[in-house]
Amino acid sequence: MYERRHHPLAPQEHFLARIVRHGALASLLMIGSLLVGILGYHWLEGLSYVDAFVNAAMLMGGMGPVDTMHSDAAKLFAGCYALYCGLVLLVVTGILAAPVLHRLLHQFHLSDDE
Repeated sequence: MYERRHHPLAPQEHFLARIVRHGALASLLMIGSLLVGILGYHWLEGLSYVDAFVNAAMLMGGMGPVDTMHSDAAKLFAGCYALYCGLVLLVVTGILAAPVLHRLLHQFHLSDDE
């Protein structure tokens, strides 16, 4: 997927395609995580899908839930989902940054070899 140390720098089109692939993977992870949050809030707390979306989106955005949870199951879900969203943020950042950082480091490495 990535060029090795002694390989030449990938062409611009290949690099842009790599960024699009990584963006698609990050988007799928975010959408899947949002759906888990929506379904969890809907099933465990009985929120409407719109209210469940707002709560899940606010948690994923780092703002915290909007509605107060009443059942213990919903409170446990909200806490675990908040921790999970923090991990998703780190993973998505890594997925999006990987192609850019790789290209930058590969350029530096090529200039050192010359």
